Amino acid sequence: MRTTSAKVIISCAVTGSVHTPSMSPHLPLTPDQIAEQAIEAAQAGAAILHLHARDPRDGRPTPDPAVFEQFVPRIQAATDAVINITTGGSTRMTLEERLAYPLRARPEMCSLNMGSMNFSIHPLARKISTWQHEWERPYVEGMEDLIFRNTFRDIKHILHVLGDECGTRFEFECYDVGHLYNLAHFVDEGLVRGPLFIQSIFGILGGLGPDPENLVTMRSTADRLFGRDGYRFSVLGAGRHQMPLLTMAAVMGGNVRVGLEDSLYLGRGQLARSCAEQVRKIRRILEELSLEVATPDEARVMLALKGRAAVAF
Repeated sequence: MRTTSAKVIISCAVTGSVHTPSMSPHLPLTPDQIAEQAIEAAQAGAAILHLHARDPRDGRPTPDPAVFEQFVPRIQAATDAVINITTGGSTRMTLEERLAYPLRARPEMCSLNMGSMNFSIHPLARKISTWQHEWERPYVEGMEDLIFRNTFRDIKHILHVLGDECGTRFEFECYDVGHLYNLAHFVDEGLVRGPLFIQSIFGILGGLGPDPENLVTMRSTADRLFGRDGYRFSVLGAGRHQMPLLTMAAVMGGNVRVGLEDSLYLGRGQLARSCAEQVRKIRRILEELSLEVATPDEARVMLALKGRAAVAF
């Protein structure tokens, strides 16, 4: 947990695998667009860049290492940000596909979903009348009948092949209280060591709702399970809940995550034109609250990362 004097880590999730091209003209899809938005977000104050890949032909999510390699080294060369590669991919990817690039890249950090779950935005399909690509509508509607899989054995495997063998640390993505208990299980088994970086996620259909009471519940549960000094708490608010929940999290001593993976908007009815716009907005809010923003190197120390020189890209 961040003490009142510690700095706030801003993470930025640049594109993700949930939103589709028809939902926003500003969603980065090509390697050039992903690199440009990531670099701009880092320049705006994001210490951590969370990255997925998209097929540049039509914007669909892809696990292809060859696509990642078109933008990850470019971001690494242009910024000192911590590069955080997804192990979640999408609900349609196998575990082997999801790990293909992380195992090659050996990054400082990867995301790690702490359990299998329903994960869907299928109601959004009803709000879109025109789709740019044939794959989009069945992709979004099909989420209604899909489960994101991360069994205990899957998680244990990821902790071993990335954590033990590559020195990668994790952004533990917790969508519900049970995910905190799953993480506590791996701590008790000696498979996870602190400091923990817990990303509490609110507003995704299938996970906890975006109620402020749920944020308090997640924080107090984490305090009981890990001790206030045993973890760093961060918050992701999906969609329109992004900025209000992040502001509340910061007041409570937490860190924050923004980006077009999590929300396509800057404000009510206003599409964000870039991830950097969201970074600048949350940074402004943090500074108005008299909070300081952590640099990438400060984040590395806070999270005990292995350093940018120890990656393979």
